[in-house]
Amino acid sequence: MKRIGLLGCGAIGTQIALAIDSGKVPATLTHVYDGSKEASASLVEKLKNKPTIVENSHLLSSNPIDIVVEAASQDAVKDVALSVLQNKKDLMIMSVGALLDESIYDILSDACKDFKKTIYLPSGAISGLDGIKSVKDELESITITTTKHPRSLKGAKFFESSEIDLDKIESSTIIFEGTAKEAVTLFPANINVAALLSLSGIGSENTSVKIVADPNTDKNTHHIEASGKFGKMTFIIENFPDPNNPKTSRLAILSGIETLRKYCSDEIQIGT
Repeated sequence: MKRIGLLGCGAIGTQIALAIDSGKVPATLTHVYDGSKEASASLVEKLKNKPTIVENSHLLSSNPIDIVVEAASQDAVKDVALSVLQNKKDLMIMSVGALLDESIYDILSDACKDFKKTIYLPSGAISGLDGIKSVKDELESITITTTKHPRSLKGAKFFESSEIDLDKIESSTIIFEGTAKEAVTLFPANINVAALLSLSGIGSENTSVKIVADPNTDKNTHHIEASGKFGKMTFIIENFPDPNNPKTSRLAILSGIETLRKYCSDEIQIGT
């Protein structure tokens, strides 16, 4: 049975831990870490099988585990990912936006080869990535329009220099248009879907992103259009926000759990 270390004990990490603890993921959660000791302790209290709380994030991969699951932040990826691979452990990343920093991506890509380990990126809050990957060499354009309730966007770095007041938005309003690279930098906790899309397709500079704030919606909606020599693909995904973290779609958490379950299972694998 696989042994798992968890980096991040917030809303996403907690749901992944509960899935492991319930047996949905056939594995053992052996070690956890969060920057908040209270968050780590709170998570462990919820579990039947109590993992060890380590003193710092780098100690996770120094223990006898098979994979580290990151559910913390882009900064956590930048700080810990390389040491995980150097310690010859696999890694699953939820904060995929960190990989749009080309230097980080190149370093981790090389480390995977050097240490013969694998990084897993769940599909997150969108679908269709298997199709996008299949036609990436024939893609000519790809766009994603993400619509969320204003409360799901609060706290983003974008608003530090923007005059937009989310509390005053009364109807569907476009608040950002740009590239995936720009979007992930300005909305690091809100738009990991754009990072996944660009990594699957034609890159962060060529993936167009539009973010819409709509106070009348109760869903996170992603409208994706891809076209090229192969033809055209259109996906519309409507997700309910996770009740414990409105910045994250429920589907993103379920996708992480399924990716981890597949990693820990010996079975027929469906899809690319």
